[in-house]
Amino acid sequence: MATDTGAFEEITTEGELSEILGEPTAVALGKERRTLHEHHARWLEASPLCLISTSGADGTCDVSPKGDPAGFAKVLDDTTLVIPDRPGNRRADSFRNILANPHVGLLFLIPGRGDSLRINGRARLLRDAPFFDELTVQGHRPTLALLVEVEQAYFHCSRAFVRSALWKPETWNPEAAPSRARISKSLERTHEPLEELERYYGPSYDEKNMYI
Repeated sequence: MATDTGAFEEITTEGELSEILGEPTAVALGKERRTLHEHHARWLEASPLCLISTSGADGTCDVSPKGDPAGFAKVLDDTTLVIPDRPGNRRADSFRNILANPHVGLLFLIPGRGDSLRINGRARLLRDAPFFDELTVQGHRPTLALLVEVEQAYFHCSRAFVRSALWKPETWNPEAAPSRARISKSLERTHEPLEELERYYGPSYDEKNMYI
């Protein structure tokens, strides 16, 4: 049954939003840079995970995780970086969005750190470039990479990570949600036996075919 939203008090203007949140401080406004500083480059060298946000021409959105050994995002110069693609499910939702709308938002994380690095810019898809050899991992040279021209770069505070206790192992509960096999049986591969799916998504699943 659909939720009745008639009694919801919606915010529809920036003025209404400012009444609730107040105005950003000068520090918050001033931390944004249009070029990569040495600290940004050092962060990228240490980060093994990036979340890439895109939207299509019709406004539909996607957030896609990209992970590799730390430093996988290569800085080409102080306004350009590149992120290699690795084998996946070939949906390529974010890449299809970029072909229609090049604007991207990137969030780079370092395990154990509450702060994060946000980079916004314009992206292009590359099928080859001289630096592709430097993006090789476990003998796999990427066949596709995302080139990002930096428009905004700034560090984000740690409040969300502190509130969520994300990096505290004592709060982790991986069994809170159904197993990947049970989710697949219910939603994706409904005609396959659960026992086969449990073997398929077993302990070695995440290590299989990562780079081929």
